[in-house]
Amino acid sequence: MNPPSGADTLTEVDGRTALTMARTFPHPPQAVWRALTEPAELSQWFPFRVDLDPRPGGALTFGAPAGDVPPPTGTVTALEAPRRFAFDWGADHLAWTVAPDGDGAELTLVHTFDDRAGAPGFAAGWDLCLASLRALLDGGPVERRRDGGALHDAYLRHFGLDRGTATTAGGTRTVRFERQLAAAADRVWEVLAAGIDPVPGLPVPAGFTDGDVPAGHAREVRPPHMLSYEWADGGTVTWELREGTGHGARLVLTQTGPKTFDTDRALAAWHTRIEDLAARLHTP
Repeated sequence: MNPPSGADTLTEVDGRTALTMARTFPHPPQAVWRALTEPAELSQWFPFRVDLDPRPGGALTFGAPAGDVPPPTGTVTALEAPRRFAFDWGADHLAWTVAPDGDGAELTLVHTFDDRAGAPGFAAGWDLCLASLRALLDGGPVERRRDGGALHDAYLRHFGLDRGTATTAGGTRTVRFERQLAAAADRVWEVLAAGIDPVPGLPVPAGFTDGDVPAGHAREVRPPHMLSYEWADGGTVTWELREGTGHGARLVLTQTGPKTFDTDRALAAWHTRIEDLAARLHTP
């Protein structure tokens, strides 16, 4: 696995998240443009099979390779041969730019979307797709790789999305982490609970604590999606496993406390705990 490129960045544009990725290819711009806009070639490296009406306002239809999900649709928003191709993909927007680069070409993608916490998954997916595009342009077999777990976590750290946030409102301080995981909610719950069924009013399993938190009794339990419990000074810890991008659950972890709550210590402790959880989920 290659590390994320310095050309892979995450910014905010008009309140939305914009992922920018750029790759160079030792092939002429015309070849890259053809692979980008000809449905037969695009379908070989894009996440889905593509049917395309190549004109501004034209429709795009995407079909899963195995046909196991309803295909989304899109609309061409820009088509300026042989330089720029942009289209909507559901609620997202993809803008591709091809530019000469010496004897080759540079392809730049700007993917705009709302789910900032999903950015590492998008980046890992596009990284694999662009590697498939390289194989197509090189004339070799195109392999649709799906082993993006380690790549996802590399992008997570590259974008700084592994770190939580700390906020204060009134007399309450809150630490919050949101992270896309590589396993479904029932598998995550199994790892956290370690064979112990959490019960309201009883101590919570150790997997839901960080070692620094003097955990109290469970307040609310909705397996495999939510558990909350009290800790010292009247604060609470809540684990939520929501629907996420890809095939894994989205973890949202919050800890609240009074003004004396040491959020720096909590951020460090939960970061370590979540990294350990993610590593365990990657282990067969």
